[in-house]
Amino acid sequence: MAERILVPIDDSDRSTEAVEFAFDEHPEAAFVALHVHEPVYGEGFAWREREDATEDDDVEALFERLEGIAEKHGVSIETVTSEGKPSDEIIEYVESNPIDAIVMGSHGRSGASRVLLGSVAETVTRRSPVPVTVVR
Repeated sequence: MAERILVPIDDSDRSTEAVEFAFDEHPEAAFVALHVHEPVYGEGFAWREREDATEDDDVEALFERLEGIAEKHGVSIETVTSEGKPSDEIIEYVESNPIDAIVMGSHGRSGASRVLLGSVAETVTRRSPVPVTVVR
């Protein structure tokens, strides 16, 4: 049984479904929600720091909503943010912290969009040192 579960989150319905699934399936676990700020690219595609605090406000609202869901399920959740490529940040967090499993949503891409855009869930599933459950 997983004791500490990482739930990567964004503002999508799939992410919320993954959170609900994790809470329902593992009510005794400790949960960590990770939101990854994706890099912002400027002129010449060079990475630069975010300048807009609006995204921070959005993440705070997302975490507040998540904490409300956790309270409804009677579980506690730790919230963490990082900045970078989502799949890399998720794997790095798991490798650097005591995490037993990952539960994450899938965006359900298929065909050309999946090939062109890639899939965070697919990359995490392939690279993760812990079991991954993808909620579709």
